[in-house]
Amino acid sequence: MKKILIMIILLITIPVKINAYSLGKSAILMEEDTKRVLVSKNMSKKMLIASTTKIMTAVIAIESGKINKKVTVNDSILKSYGSNVYLEIGEKLKLEDLVYGLMLRSGNDAALMIADYLGGEKKFVQKMNKKAQKIGMKNTTFSNPHGLDEKNKNYSTAYDMAILMRYANSLKKFKKITSTKKYSLTTNKKSYLWKNKNKLLFQYKYTTGGKTGFTKKAHRTLVTSASKNNMNLIVVTLDDGNDFKHHKELYEYGFNNYNMEKVFDKNKINIPNKKIYAQDDYYYPITKKEKEMINIDYKIKYKTKYKNNEKIGEAIIKLGNKTIHKEKLYIRVKK
Repeated sequence: MKKILIMIILLITIPVKINAYSLGKSAILMEEDTKRVLVSKNMSKKMLIASTTKIMTAVIAIESGKINKKVTVNDSILKSYGSNVYLEIGEKLKLEDLVYGLMLRSGNDAALMIADYLGGEKKFVQKMNKKAQKIGMKNTTFSNPHGLDEKNKNYSTAYDMAILMRYANSLKKFKKITSTKKYSLTTNKKSYLWKNKNKLLFQYKYTTGGKTGFTKKAHRTLVTSASKNNMNLIVVTLDDGNDFKHHKELYEYGFNNYNMEKVFDKNKINIPNKKIYAQDDYYYPITKKEKEMINIDYKIKYKTKYKNNEKIGEAIIKLGNKTIHKEKLYIRVKK
């Protein structure tokens, strides 16, 4: 009986092992706050991204300042095909409602209507590319707001899409929308009840949001995020036929093997001069073995006279020989 019990405990506590070869064509597991990459496979390979494009479309809409404005649906939706929410010409709804249809049901008609309302598709795509460059998506090119790739194509990488999801998650409105399981809406034309296509929201309790995608050329694409024990993770898979399963496995690997550890304590600066201080602590995802590899170097500019609260140097936090963060150091001077 004891042997059986021991075997059960071992099965529960052994961490999930990740086989990178099974993760489709491209994948990444990133810790959101620090951007540390915990697992990757071809993460810098440019690929078609299908409807995960709509994360950027949602970001542009949310940041437009018009999220609560009423939109009247026009004939721009007639160009839409594939996944739709089936808007009608003359229908009136808020821009926010369109973003819900965009993110929960992957409405291509919603994407086209959002783009048309915010300056037209050409200008909207320019905004998408400008935003991509601004937030550090260096290997991304958007050609449309929906991700369909029959006429023109959107290319990105697993790494860039993780950067996009990281930025999008910094927007409260985006987090609210992408984490919504069901959304109901009544317009002047009809009523809707939209259920989120992101199955992880229903299957994996730590999921905080994401976006699905599929075309015949891109195959299955998926961007999701999950949070547990003060650690926020992002997973991106491109061209992965078993993406939901792999996302859960990657999250379990991350949560079971890494913890957000305080690698720099602002109250424990190892410098004799007690007037030197830092403004923040710093947390980083590390394994138990890596705890012993954390070391801190202090780089101080010494001089005879300082101004009060003047920056005088940095605490350089390293994991082994790799610098993972630099925290600014200041000095207090009595008046």
